[in-house]
Amino acid sequence: MFVRLVYESFRRQKRSKLLAGAAIALGVTVATAMIAVATDVGDKINRELRSYGANLVVTPQDDTLDVQIAGINLKPPSDGAYLDEADLPKIKGMFWRNNIVGFAPVLPVTVTVNKGTAKNVTLVGTYFAKRLRFGNENFVTGVRTTYPLWKVQGSWPDDDSRDVLIGEQLAAALRAKPGAKINIEGENLQVTGILSTGSTEDNEIVAPLSLAQQMLGKPGVVRKVYVSALTKPEDAFARRDPKTLSPDMYDRWYCSPYAQSIAFQLQEAIPHSHAEQIRQVAQTEGTILTRIKGLMLLVTLAALFASALAVSAAMATTVFERRREVGLMKALGAGGLAVASFFFAEAALLALLGGAAGFAGGSFLAYHAGRWIFDSPINIQPVLLPLILIIAVIVTFAGSATAILRAVKFDPVYALRGEG
Repeated sequence: MFVRLVYESFRRQKRSKLLAGAAIALGVTVATAMIAVATDVGDKINRELRSYGANLVVTPQDDTLDVQIAGINLKPPSDGAYLDEADLPKIKGMFWRNNIVGFAPVLPVTVTVNKGTAKNVTLVGTYFAKRLRFGNENFVTGVRTTYPLWKVQGSWPDDDSRDVLIGEQLAAALRAKPGAKINIEGENLQVTGILSTGSTEDNEIVAPLSLAQQMLGKPGVVRKVYVSALTKPEDAFARRDPKTLSPDMYDRWYCSPYAQSIAFQLQEAIPHSHAEQIRQVAQTEGTILTRIKGLMLLVTLAALFASALAVSAAMATTVFERRREVGLMKALGAGGLAVASFFFAEAALLALLGGAAGFAGGSFLAYHAGRWIFDSPINIQPVLLPLILIIAVIVTFAGSATAILRAVKFDPVYALRGEG
């Protein structure tokens, strides 16, 4: 009998049930899409921000050591220590090697440029698109991977050539154009392109690393290595000192793609090195991610609240139209619990149907939203379906509670007379 009453309710009140179900489905669709995006947005944004450059820098360990006595720094002045270029491919042997988007060594050298008058400028040696090998793996890395937003008017030099790029501001001062020759340290070198980065490189010459090593007179060395890595947003656990962690906690920290743990592994891979975050980049990523997730949470709550209001209106109409039926049930001895369970059963069935439809709609929306915004689809995991259905039931019950409470309190005498 109970099941038949619920069935008849849906059959006779198709319009109101359809409107309530649509409201639930729309709210759950938005919630599903936002949850799906939120679970994947960290990686998507991280990949987008990696186009702006490196987020880790590796320097010689000796540069971090200060010798002070009575507050006086006794470290002798020098151009700093160097890293061994031969150690760089070892980066692809670390635990989080697949999270390394690319890396680019740099070696700055002060050189004299003769263009009418002699002028001292900085020449920076680096990789452009260098082919390297580690074990059985071949890979390509350099500034073209690490800094994909760098713009070159002309063409990129080859890493095995003696060609150079000139920053756009320096090129304007020297009146240099792509294809021109420029005299550096008494040698005429060809300018293949004009570089625009919006940073210090606009006033520098960027050349193959081997050329900078030759001009410095120190083959096989690099000054720094800039690394672009996909990382997990920083939290309190990420900031803990690994030396103070228990073995189990250390394994968890080491096997999490925090910037700190990847930096730690870079130090293990490259001997006598020190790696750290580029703090400004890391803080920007965390701020952007926090704000986007906050906005998504606000949109989700607003959608669910609107859905609950729509369900409340639909359920209030349903209860009002069926007040005589409720009065008859109570006159025949039905208690408040029986009446409430009847309406809650309707609400639960409506929630499950609307929730399932909303899950399908939200999955479709999330998939295409990922393609439109990030040019990469977002796939929701089926394991989220129970959570989505629970949310749908909670929202539906919350919206129905007031109307059902009113039905429980109906006086059967007035209800049977059509007064409510």
